[in-house]
Amino acid sequence: MLRIASDVGGTFTDLAYFEIDEKSGKAQNIKTAKSDTTPSSYEVGVFNTIDKSQANISKSSFFAHGTTVVINSITERKGVVTGLITTRGFRDSIEIARGDRPDFFNMRYKKPKPFVPRYLRAEVPGRIDFLGKEINKLDLSNLNSILDNFKKYKVQSIAVCLIHAYANSEHEEKVINHIKNYWPEIDIVASHQITREWREYERTNTTILCSYVKPIARNYLDKLSKKLIESNFKGNPYVMQSNGGIDTFESTKNIPLTMIESGPTSGVLGAAELGKLINEKNIISLDVGGTTAKCSLIENGNVKINTNYWIEKNRLSAGYPVMLPVVDIVEIGNGGGSIAWVDDYNKLHVGPQSAGADPGPVSYGKGGSSITTTDANLITNRINKNFFCGGEVEADMNSVNKHIEPLTKKLNFTKDEAARGIIRIANNNMINALKLVSVNKGYDPRDFTLIAFGGGGGMHATSLAKELNIPKVIIPVNSSVFSAWGMLMSDLRRDYILTKLTTMNEESINVLNQTFSKMEQEATDSFKKENISKDLISFQRYGSFRYLGQDHSVEIPIKSSNYDKSSIDEIITDFHDQYEKEFTYRLNSQVDMIQFHLVAFAKIHKPDLQERAITGISVEETIKEKRKVDFDQMGIHESNIYDFNLLEPNMEFMGPAIVEDPSTTVVIFPKQKCKADKYANLHIDILSED
Repeated sequence: MLRIASDVGGTFTDLAYFEIDEKSGKAQNIKTAKSDTTPSSYEVGVFNTIDKSQANISKSSFFAHGTTVVINSITERKGVVTGLITTRGFRDSIEIARGDRPDFFNMRYKKPKPFVPRYLRAEVPGRIDFLGKEINKLDLSNLNSILDNFKKYKVQSIAVCLIHAYANSEHEEKVINHIKNYWPEIDIVASHQITREWREYERTNTTILCSYVKPIARNYLDKLSKKLIESNFKGNPYVMQSNGGIDTFESTKNIPLTMIESGPTSGVLGAAELGKLINEKNIISLDVGGTTAKCSLIENGNVKINTNYWIEKNRLSAGYPVMLPVVDIVEIGNGGGSIAWVDDYNKLHVGPQSAGADPGPVSYGKGGSSITTTDANLITNRINKNFFCGGEVEADMNSVNKHIEPLTKKLNFTKDEAARGIIRIANNNMINALKLVSVNKGYDPRDFTLIAFGGGGGMHATSLAKELNIPKVIIPVNSSVFSAWGMLMSDLRRDYILTKLTTMNEESINVLNQTFSKMEQEATDSFKKENISKDLISFQRYGSFRYLGQDHSVEIPIKSSNYDKSSIDEIITDFHDQYEKEFTYRLNSQVDMIQFHLVAFAKIHKPDLQERAITGISVEETIKEKRKVDFDQMGIHESNIYDFNLLEPNMEFMGPAIVEDPSTTVVIFPKQKCKADKYANLHIDILSED
């Protein structure tokens, strides 16, 4: 029996699968494949990797999928025409947005353009207060004319977001029932179906974005599901969620925005699962692909989740809020395909523009003319030009040498100096991202292990760790498709979040007990509809807390049991500690709980991984060749080139060295020691130069 996972990235589509021994239940014969992503029809790229890997999908009981279809539809503005129905007086809330600006001194700053133009934003009378009490009755007398106007402008999806619906969804439910009766075929998304959190602008924008992509995502999942059925797949397919779990296709179709960061999160989950296997609890994960680099921090084995998530936020734009649980990831436009360019002041930059899969880096020989990070690594001999893409592609070094000339002339550099500069800047971009998830949040990188993956992870990780004083780097087996592997090791996960203001004292004991119990019952009922046994379900509880008078809050885990006075005291202490860790001080002030957060897991059988067999070959027999490699400031060194697939448990060697497999390269600098663990993952000690 097979377990298959597919991950669609900006440049490549990855696939990984296990063969499961039905007697022992252990995973064996892990196989992988990569192919170019096919943006016009993502499912084509998925099945290209399935065909390439020769996986017999009819023998599979499990298929998990990560996709960029949602985030691409948003960033490329390829969603559907969307209408908004909101409470009278709140038509312009998405245009007013927030008053904060990323660049305070930019006098030409413009707010991000709303996804719904004003003529497609409509209001209905009626009002509910923040406690869920009806102030004014709902009046739907003008709703039919609103819908007729939407039809006139060929609206394909409607977002419904009424004031304070997080506290009482009654008015929203009446609106969507009316729409369904009057216009049955239209797609509808109501805010209470997505989130029960406060903050009107954020909640409205989240509902709009979900509505904007819903038909696109549903059509994509339907097409992929159809192809799976045609291939005789008989299981229940799953989609990787932004919260770090998987969920069914059918459930995801209702709220497709849950997969906005579908691909990147699976790598973080994979890093957490690998950490459990090899007893590494404190991890910084780094995923370097063809288009982007993503990093996240895992503390004590726990993946950090953020509900204050923004897309397209940068120094010039406030971006757009997404009020859904998303793994706390920092993502930058910096990957193997990132383009090197020189500005008007002769300053060298790398990214965020990418050469993508087509035409790709210049070395691909597909007509690309912009030098990329991959091309620079070829020039320095870190990537083997004779084993490029596992030997499937002949590196077009003539084109690389030709197209780097404009850069060298502008910079007055040699070819080698330009290549080193490109790599150095790319590394610096990634260092800044790693600091955002560690140093900037009060964590010392020296207390963590860096797990690097993706096609470019091993290429850059040891340099980054050296710069940040991270003591150890781990490069997993099959690291180039590690995100797909992460999906194979994920459970079903659903998040339930509710805004409910509660002062932390003895009177709050009953509130906490009753609220969490109700949320757990809701989660249990949801899984029950999909025939998931109750004994497979587990819960984790979190709460968001703040000091009296503050606007924003800090989320902390809280124990999952009945609460008493000592429990309340413990929660308050934990909040003080976490607050001080993030903001360097604490207050002697009243503590309020503003949000309940329940995470519901449904266990999915995960196979035990087999250890790599020991055949008795020596580490010298794994050396493919020797070649001179440019290690930048540490000079050019004759280096052993090791075959990643031949390395066995407990083998160790010193740098300078390169470890290669068909889809990734690991750079090990002089004085760094590399050792393979029992699964043949590489553990690289970042040793001092002294």
